[in-house]
Amino acid sequence: MNPQILQQYFPHLSTLQIERFEYLGEFYREWNEKINLISRKDIDNLYENHILHSLSIAKVIQFQSFTHILDIGTGGGFPGIPLAILFPKSRFHLIDSIQKKIKVVDILVEELELQNVKAEHKRVQQVHGKTYDFVVSRGVTKLPQLLEWTKKLVTKDHYNTLKNGLIVLKGGNLEEEIKAAKRRVKVFPIKDFYTLDFYAEKYVLHIAV
Repeated sequence: MNPQILQQYFPHLSTLQIERFEYLGEFYREWNEKINLISRKDIDNLYENHILHSLSIAKVIQFQSFTHILDIGTGGGFPGIPLAILFPKSRFHLIDSIQKKIKVVDILVEELELQNVKAEHKRVQQVHGKTYDFVVSRGVTKLPQLLEWTKKLVTKDHYNTLKNGLIVLKGGNLEEEIKAAKRRVKVFPIKDFYTLDFYAEKYVLHIAV
């Protein structure tokens, strides 16, 4: 693990942010032995393949204060936790259908004293009576399904540099999936932000509401 790599790509982190990011390595290594939060063979690449991946969203948008973001299928807290550390004035709602993973996220949120995060054991279909500026996800399902799940959850009151909508981390050949979405999709190659080979075919996708 190499937490210093974050400062290579995000040189303006505060002391508190650096401390919080460094703590993630210790936390995930301990808990990943109990619950499979990420692939166990990949734990040594936590910062390079998981935290930086989550933060690639910050290379396409700097969330304004009080932006509300829903992270669906957050698993062990990706991309929501790294983004919440980076954007302490934005509000993050992390949900996942696997209760034991959400319990671990709750512990992490408490230990990091993240006042801008709420984690819930819930499926996206069970989210009612709330709207968000953005819905984010990391490889949960295909774009048409994500759009169907989230179309009523996003408010149209735009005040960020990107229009409100869906921001998705995806990899591989996405041509057919984007075509099936039948919507205009902005594609940001992550290799434009990071020099690591891992990101050669990984992308941030944005679909406005």
